[in-house]
Amino acid sequence: MTTITNNSSADSTTKSAKVAEQANSKPVKKLRLKSLDALRGFDMFWILGGEALFAALLILTGWAGFKWFDAQMHHSAWHGFTFYDLIFPLFIFLSGVALGLSPKRLDKLPLPQRKPLYQHAIKRLLLLLLFGVIYNHGWGTGAPFAAGEIRYASVLGRIAFAWFFCALLVWHTSLRTQIITAIAILIGYALLQAFPFITLDDSGAFSATGSINAAIDTLLLPGITYQGAAVDPEGVLSTIPAVVNGLFGVFVGHFIVKPHVKGEWFKLGLLSAAGAALVAIGWLASPLIPVNKTLWTSSFTLVTAGWSILLLALFYAVIDVLKVQKWAFFFTVIGCNSIVIYIASSIVNWKYTAQSVFGGVINSFPENAQTLMSVIALLLVQWLVLYWMYKRGVFVKV
Repeated sequence: MTTITNNSSADSTTKSAKVAEQANSKPVKKLRLKSLDALRGFDMFWILGGEALFAALLILTGWAGFKWFDAQMHHSAWHGFTFYDLIFPLFIFLSGVALGLSPKRLDKLPLPQRKPLYQHAIKRLLLLLLFGVIYNHGWGTGAPFAAGEIRYASVLGRIAFAWFFCALLVWHTSLRTQIITAIAILIGYALLQAFPFITLDDSGAFSATGSINAAIDTLLLPGITYQGAAVDPEGVLSTIPAVVNGLFGVFVGHFIVKPHVKGEWFKLGLLSAAGAALVAIGWLASPLIPVNKTLWTSSFTLVTAGWSILLLALFYAVIDVLKVQKWAFFFTVIGCNSIVIYIASSIVNWKYTAQSVFGGVINSFPENAQTLMSVIALLLVQWLVLYWMYKRGVFVKV
C-alpha cells in the first residue's frame, strides 16, 4: 500500500498515468474531476453504515414510506434489482472512469518505460486480493489456519481483476477494440449462461445450483464460497462481465475529456441518454437473461452500467459544470480514502468505538430516536477519521 499526499481525484491510476506521461514528448494535462471523488464517497457511504438510516428513521417516525427505502438498502434475494445492488458495480465503473480520463497507450513504448506500470498493476492486483481475504475474515473471526477453509473470492478481489484487465486493454488496444471486447463479453457470457455446457443439476440455467457459475466455482474456486453456497457472488465466471462495468467507465472517461463544440450540457445530455438506454436494454433482455447480481448476468451489467452513467452525469453536472460543490465535501472526504475505510470496516469495531465516544449522548435521546443516533454516531466516527487524513493530505491508494 502506498501513501500519496496530493489532491488528485483519480484513483490508483494516478501513479501509472504520471509514469506514462513522462514517456510522452508532450505531457497531457490531466483533468481533475471533483465529481469522481464525491460519487465514490457517496457510493461508500452506504456501505459504511448509511444503509441503516432508513430503518432507523422508520423506528423514529413510523412512516411506512421508509420501508420502501429500507428495502432498497438490501441486496435482491435472487433475480431483481435494488439500489444496494448498484454499489459494487458502481465502484468498478468509477475505477474505469479514472482510467479513461487519462488513457495511455504503452504497447509502442520500450519495455523499460512500461515496466514500472506493469509492476504497479501486478502489485495492486496482489495487494487487493490479499486485503480481500483479510476483509472476509475480519473483526471477530480471523482467517482459518487451514487453507481450504479460507474464502478467497472477495469484493476487493473482483475490483482488482476488473481494474487490472481494463488497464491492460486501455494500455494495449484502441478504443474500438475495447468496445468490441465489451460487446463480445456481454453476448458470449449471456450465451454461456443461457446454454451451459456444465451444471451441477437440472434446476435451471439461472438457478443457484443449476447455473454454469455454480459448476465453475465448484471446480475452480479454491477454499470456501460465501455462506457455503454452490455459487459465490464474487466467483470465477461472474468476474468476467464485471470487467465490462469497468470498460463502460473507461468509455465515459474518454467521452468526458473529449472536447465538444456544443458544450458541457450537450455532453451531459448524451451521457444521460446513453445511461437510460443501457438501463432499458438491460430490462428488455431480462425475460431471457434475468437481472441477477449473484450471477452478474449481462442484463445486470447493462442495468448497473446505465445507472452508474446516470449518477455520474448528475454529480458531474452539479459539481463540475454548475460548480455547486460545498454539499459534496462530506462525500469527497470519504471518496479520497475509499479503499482504506472499506478495509477498516472489517478490522475496526466502529460500533464499539462510536458507543464508547457517543454512548452517553445516544442514551439521552428518547428510545425511538436512539437507533438513529447510533447510526449517525457510527458514520460520524468514521468520517472524522477520514477528515483527519484529508486535512493532512494523507490519501492511501493501492
